[in-house]
Amino acid sequence: MKELSYWNAISEAIAEEMKRDETVFVIGENVQESPFLVTKGLVQQFGPDRVMDAPLSELAIAGATVGAAMAGYRPICDLTFADFIYCAADEVLMKAAQQYFSHNAKVNVPCVFLGVAGAGFGNGPEHSRIPAAMVMNNPGLKLVMPSTPYDAKGLMKAAIRDNNPVCFFFHKKCMPMKQEIPDEEYIIPLGVADVKRVGSDVTVVATSYMVHLALEAAKNLEDIISVEVIDLRSLVPLDIDAIITSVKKTGRVVVVDEDTECCGVAAEIGQQIMERAFDYLDAPVARVCAANMPIAGAAMEKYVIPQLAQVQNAIEAAAGSGFSA
Repeated sequence: MKELSYWNAISEAIAEEMKRDETVFVIGENVQESPFLVTKGLVQQFGPDRVMDAPLSELAIAGATVGAAMAGYRPICDLTFADFIYCAADEVLMKAAQQYFSHNAKVNVPCVFLGVAGAGFGNGPEHSRIPAAMVMNNPGLKLVMPSTPYDAKGLMKAAIRDNNPVCFFFHKKCMPMKQEIPDEEYIIPLGVADVKRVGSDVTVVATSYMVHLALEAAKNLEDIISVEVIDLRSLVPLDIDAIITSVKKTGRVVVVDEDTECCGVAAEIGQQIMERAFDYLDAPVARVCAANMPIAGAAMEKYVIPQLAQVQNAIEAAAGSGFSA
C-alpha cells in the first residue's frame, strides 16, 4: 500500500495506462505543465509526442481527440475546467457521442474528456460548474465523478480502456485528499456504485465532493438517525439497482448533487426511484442541489452550492416525515 493524493492517483493511472498501451496519449492546454497536476510529470516520462500541448481552443482539441480515437488511438483530452466542455460541445456531444451509432457500430471512439469540476473556491460562474446533467442528456457518453483517490485511480483506468467516450470530472475540493492505494493494479468497473456508509433509516445518494458532505452529515446525526451513504462514482452507466436496494431497506432517500436542481442529476435519479420503488417509500424523495442560478464568486458562492447544514436538514426532514394516510 502507498498513500496518494487524489490528483496523484489520477496521474498515476494515466501513466500506467500509457506504459501499458502505446495508443494512449494526452492532449490539451498546458498539459506538460499541468495547472491541476493530473498530467504532472508525464512529459518527462513519455515525451512531447504523447503529452501534447495544444493551442487555446477546446473545440479544436476535442476535434483532434475524436479524430484520433476513430483512427485507433486512445486519447485523453484535458479540457482543464469541466465547464469548457460547453466550448467543445459540437465535437463532444455531436461527434464523439454519436459516431458509433451513426456508423452502424463499425467505429469506436475510445477517448476520455478530462476536466476539473465544481465550486468551493470562488472561481465564479464560468469555472465552477459540474455539467453532469448535460452529459447524461446526450446518449453515447459515459460519465465518471470520483470522490476518493482510490476510486479516482480505478475509474480512470477503466475510462481509458473503455471503447466509448467517457467524461471524467474530478472535483477541486477533493484534490488534496489522501488515501492508501494498493501497489498492485486494480480497475473499478464503470456503473458500480459504492456504499460508503451502511445505515437503516435514510438513504443518501451523492456524487463527487457531495459524498463527503453526506458522510459528515451522517456522522453528525449518527446518534439519532442511521444514514446509509451511496457514492454513485459514475452517473453513466448509473447503478440504479444499488440505489433501489438501499431505498427498499430505508424507505427514505435524499439525493445530494452539486449540479443545478432544475432538470438536474437529482431530478433524474429521484424520478427513477419513484418509478421503481414507489411502494417502498415512506416519504417523498428529497433533493439537495445547487440553486437554479449562475454560481456566484467569492463570499456569495455558499448561497448557491449545497452546504452541510442543508444536507443535514434534508436528512432530518426525511427521517421525520411521511406520506399522509
